[in-house]
Amino acid sequence: MDILPSKRGPLTDLDAVSKRILELAGIYGLKIDPDAYIWQLSVGQQQRVEIIKALYRGAALLILDEPTAVLTPQEVDELFTIMNQMVKDGHALIFISHKLHEVVEISDRVTVLRDGRKIGTRPTAKTTKRDLANWMVGREIIFTPDRKTVERGQVRMQLNNVSCGSDRGTPGLRSVSFGVRSGEILGIAGVSGNGQRELAEVITGLRKTTAGRIHLEAEDTTDLEAGALTERMLSYIPEERMRDGMIREFSVAENLILREHHKTPFSRNGVLNLREISNYAGKLITQFQVKTPSRDTPGKSLSGGNIQKMVLARELARQPRAIVAAQPTRGLDIGATEYVRGQLLEQRAAGAAILLISEDLDEILALSDRIAVLYEGQIMDILPRTEATPERLGLLMAGVQPEEGSTLKQ
Repeated sequence: MDILPSKRGPLTDLDAVSKRILELAGIYGLKIDPDAYIWQLSVGQQQRVEIIKALYRGAALLILDEPTAVLTPQEVDELFTIMNQMVKDGHALIFISHKLHEVVEISDRVTVLRDGRKIGTRPTAKTTKRDLANWMVGREIIFTPDRKTVERGQVRMQLNNVSCGSDRGTPGLRSVSFGVRSGEILGIAGVSGNGQRELAEVITGLRKTTAGRIHLEAEDTTDLEAGALTERMLSYIPEERMRDGMIREFSVAENLILREHHKTPFSRNGVLNLREISNYAGKLITQFQVKTPSRDTPGKSLSGGNIQKMVLARELARQPRAIVAAQPTRGLDIGATEYVRGQLLEQRAAGAAILLISEDLDEILALSDRIAVLYEGQIMDILPRTEATPERLGLLMAGVQPEEGSTLKQ
């Protein structure tokens, strides 16, 4: 922040700063209160603060790296309006995103990178989303996954009025209730930080509940340890794959047997059977298309997409009856994303009950049979996929029922 003259000496003149902030906010349509505390603001409002900060400093070039990742559709529209005004006023913007429809909508020119190399640049008006996807991956990409008709079976995952705390000492979940059936994907939509992490962790035994009950296949599993839940054929694809999904220093083969290392044929009397482990790992590496120099390569040496394939291989090869998949394609390129989504649909067809937690609305709409919207730890609504639109989901993600009007709850 710039140091401005003050009667109190070499201190920041907050009145002058506030005046300039309000001027910039008025020019660019940024609704912001200079006296508000950052922790009190929504994610979208915090992003506006970052933009004002750059404008305040007189930046001519702004680099926006995945700026829409945690915004509702309505907030994305507002951001694009602001960006267009900035361009008209002479600012240069670099917009980095894996969301191709946004790239096509907002950019004038587009450059594609693959494996750290520039593949090419062309005017956006002369390209399409499909062109960009194929360019990025080097092959034809299937945008619409094959969602076969699957007959739903019994409820395999049930939450009844589940509540828990968060790491911030505030409520993480507030009386959450839903069920997921065999052969069904229930998508959980919501802006980041509204209870998604807590939801995944209470189901998988990594966080204790403060109220309510959780059942897997009619068995009460509330607050069971993670290991006990694994034995009940619950698989977990965690949000933080590098932290929670693998042991970085372990080899690919060792990571692939983490769930089953204590069982035959991988060990007997506490001694690992290295030949069986190697053979098993080789089969999974081939089946799940994990690109690795060898099965003995440290897991940390793989790319993000191949680490996720390794996690998928371990969790899905167990033929789980229930799956919690948290942000399964976050940070992956479009080719790896296509693969991961295909694997989830295969598990659905095999009869698994899948809870898909994702901040990518396109992903939620493409894969889910029903969609629940989570806001401040509460379920706002659960909609059939056929009734869910980005606009309706966006309002619910902002804490507003559509019939309440267009004034978003801040």
